[in-house]
Amino acid sequence: MPQLFKIGSYIVYFWSNENDPLEPIHVHIAEGRASANATKIWITSTGRALLCNNSSKIPQRTLRAMMKVIEANSEAIIDKWYEQFGEIRYFV
Repeated sequence: MPQLFKIGSYIVYFWSNENDPLEPIHVHIAEGRASANATKIWITSTGRALLCNNSSKIPQRTLRAMMKVIEANSEAIIDKWYEQFGEIRYFV
């Protein structure tokens, strides 16, 4: 589970195995440690963050702020995804 960065008490990460075939680029967000019930955010080809699900029930105000941080770091996230998985697919 590659951790990308932290936002307060939340971690932003990939799972080491993102299915076969590889899912479109996305990150998971969970408080404290990785969780099967993590929030999932898609990253578009333009670097936008789109909410897939908020399974970890992050408060909306906090989630909006985190999505802005993810968008601001989307280029680095995309680079790390490529390093980890060797290919990139986008949701949109």
